[in-house]
Amino acid sequence: MNGGSAPSSTPVILWFRRDLRLADNPALNEAVRSRAPILPVFILEDDLPRPPGGASRWWLHHSLAALAGALAAKGAPPLLLKGSAARLLPQLAARIGAGRILANRRNDPKEAALDARVAQALDGRLDLMADDLLFEPGSVLTQAGQPVQVFTPFWRNALKLPAPPRPLPAPGGLNGFTGLNGDALADWRLLPAKPDWSAGLAGAWNPGEAAAHRRLGDFLDHDLDGYARLRDVPSRPGTSRMSPYLAFGEISPRQIWHVARAAGAHPAEGFLRELGWREFCHHMLIRHPDMARKPQRPEFERFPWSGTDGQWTAFTKGQTGYPIVDAGLRELWTTGWMHNRVRMIVASFLVKDLLIPWQKGETWFWDTLVDADAGNNAGGWQWVTGCGMDSAPYFRIFNPVLQGQKFDPDGVYVRRWCPELAKLPDRFLHAPWTASPLELAAAGVRLGATYPDPLVNHDAARKKALAALERLKG
Repeated sequence: MNGGSAPSSTPVILWFRRDLRLADNPALNEAVRSRAPILPVFILEDDLPRPPGGASRWWLHHSLAALAGALAAKGAPPLLLKGSAARLLPQLAARIGAGRILANRRNDPKEAALDARVAQALDGRLDLMADDLLFEPGSVLTQAGQPVQVFTPFWRNALKLPAPPRPLPAPGGLNGFTGLNGDALADWRLLPAKPDWSAGLAGAWNPGEAAAHRRLGDFLDHDLDGYARLRDVPSRPGTSRMSPYLAFGEISPRQIWHVARAAGAHPAEGFLRELGWREFCHHMLIRHPDMARKPQRPEFERFPWSGTDGQWTAFTKGQTGYPIVDAGLRELWTTGWMHNRVRMIVASFLVKDLLIPWQKGETWFWDTLVDADAGNNAGGWQWVTGCGMDSAPYFRIFNPVLQGQKFDPDGVYVRRWCPELAKLPDRFLHAPWTASPLELAAAGVRLGATYPDPLVNHDAARKKALAALERLKG
């Protein structure tokens, strides 16, 4: 509360974006502190520099439904609007006589430029709160005072800073400003039209703030101790699966940090180190606004990509002929998510076996991932490709057969997503072409018919990729 001062009769507009939660929401906390009537607003912005993909639209629909229910239960149902925020917010502020418009800061520089236009249209009445990061942009520096470009020293230096602030509790009842009519969520048609491909997403996920906290609690109670051992095993539930909840702000990184620390997680390793990778990617995005399109190492703009349209189509359908790759791509299409180890294998296959530009893969992930995030998605693709500031070198080329044998040795993951191979013995599962005709027939597999032949020979593709790298150096 505001030191016992009288409540204000001038309403404030609380503008939600990718911060779809009530607890630890700095803008909401400031609105409550002002003791003014609060009008929560969500705008489906039609001028975003990069609109959400199909899977993200599905998540957004269900996340907004959950948020709307939570806000209504507190006494402040949200107003839904569609269009340009720079046009709609000044109109709305004038209509209700709002004194302030509160929102949490967006870290994507291109979206931040939109906010600058909104602030100008509002004559400076847009107040942005720091949110979505553990450490403020520009605070993690080298001894020389420069931004840290490599993850390990970035995280080491970050951990020398004061710990992230403790999360704010959710407010009790809200003094809502009501009586306005906006759009109906269903009218936005965020959900897929016929054919409805979202059944797998609905079976795998439950969006919303409450679900985020249940998922985090389950992970910390059951999987944290085994995280280091199981995080690379795609058939086991060894990872947190918190990424979409973070991407939509249904839980804050501060909340995860403090709850995980209380559960015994060490910030320099394991689970919280992965939260540090997210932090690193977002700090990099702030300094490199075109990270999704432009390699941070400029020499890669001249890379001699040579993959074909046919290979790309087969890749998107999970028909590459390499089971661990196909399993990952089918998991992605069905559930809107892919295990992180498999993401690296799949990305390496696209850019190094097929020599297809990483930007195409980044765009495909943007459309199909429920956790599509501007910093993480681009950062991951640049890391695998070797074109980021902190990357695996390009000559580190994953062998998809060996990767499958190492991380899915009993074939549980591949058999789940490539059921046409389910009867193959383990020794052939990750390289079906090595089985004899009799062994293939016994398993009901016909290469080139029930399961595709490999798009490329990995050994030959590896040599071709390394030769392309040499031409780049030249």
